Amino acid sequence: MWLCLAALVGLYYLFRWFWERQVVSHLQDKYVFITGCDSGFGNLLARQLDMRGLRVLAACLTEAGAEQLRNRTSQRLETVILDVTQVESVTSATQWVKERVGDRGLWGLVNNAGIALPVAPNEWLSKQDFMKILDVNLLGMIDVTLKLLPLVRRARGRVVNVSSIMGRLSLVAGGYSISKYGVEAFSDSLRRELSYFGVKVAVIEPGYFKTNITNSEQISTNLKKIWNQTSSEVREIYGEQFLSFYLKAVEAIKEKNTQDLILVTNCMEHALIARHPRSRYSPGWDAKLFYLPLSYMPSSVVDALIAWNSPKPEKAL
Repeated sequence: MWLCLAALVGLYYLFRWFWERQVVSHLQDKYVFITGCDSGFGNLLARQLDMRGLRVLAACLTEAGAEQLRNRTSQRLETVILDVTQVESVTSATQWVKERVGDRGLWGLVNNAGIALPVAPNEWLSKQDFMKILDVNLLGMIDVTLKLLPLVRRARGRVVNVSSIMGRLSLVAGGYSISKYGVEAFSDSLRRELSYFGVKVAVIEPGYFKTNITNSEQISTNLKKIWNQTSSEVREIYGEQFLSFYLKAVEAIKEKNTQDLILVTNCMEHALIARHPRSRYSPGWDAKLFYLPLSYMPSSVVDALIAWNSPKPEKAL
């Protein structure tokens, strides 16, 4: 019996390997638009796809980021300045893409642009702090997607949305997890709607990787700034010891971060060029072996595990 079960499992993984390794044809004729290419996953993916021969349209927030990327890629790759929070910028970038792809449409849209700050306990934050993150990570992504959707549908192409393991499990307060939960929900509804038109939608849910988003120095500096801006009542309730513990936890992120960003960009690439892409990718062993399984556990278990490794406010009951 066990031998038969092992054989069935082996056959399943063999079939899945064969099914997923098939690649679409004529890659050199396909256009892919990527947001957030100044650094991190977007920058690496743009270079990776350019080496693969695809026609990359890379959106950067700054001209310095765009110039740096152009210097490291072929002449096929083109850049445009894009701020996903500004309607005029998104509209202008959409027209720029239309002029380049023409009637063939846009094969791939990769919504990668994102920020994580400010991050702090919810009570320390303001509505504007939440909106700052939501504007980039969720509302900006939705705006870009809706503007470019007709071009993607024309090509029967792909939409790849970068979420996070924080879109499955809310480990930190603030707007980041909220925005990523929103990315997951938007992607699910979009995948079902666009399936009727031959468009495939994939979600990337990385664990901890070394990018600007997980820069512990920036997070610590921002956290101290927010602490100093909170009311005296909040500071009294939480206490300096809580802040110190929080800052130590932020420093520990350095040890958690995986430095091999290609684990993430390989998933993005597969979602774009495979004939049969997955609906979800979870790059990183921490995501696969810890955070994803944890997300399926009862809320009481998750709460207990997180509380066990979290500081308590000074005035806690």
